[in-house]
Amino acid sequence: MSVITVTRFQIDPADAEQLRDRHAALVAATRAACPGLTEARLGRLDDETWVGVWRWDSAPSLQAARQAVPGNAEATAAFALTRESTVEDIDVLDEH
Repeated sequence: MSVITVTRFQIDPADAEQLRDRHAALVAATRAACPGLTEARLGRLDDETWVGVWRWDSAPSLQAARQAVPGNAEATAAFALTRESTVEDIDVLDEH
């Protein structure tokens, strides 16, 4: 069963372009370390509030990434720009 992870966070609006670059680097590094990441999207709700939506092929792939990626250079750089982060994991039960 696939899993969608939604990460909501705040950034300084002046860091928007830098965040986009760092998000792309984080996605690339995560995929290199854990091939179960099937989709990664970054969206903005307003100037300060952003959302990352990542889809994993399975819960074990997500868990492997959570063990392998935190603390790497790309994760550290990306999350250095954020504040007030929240994360939710959604088990996908049905798709049409």
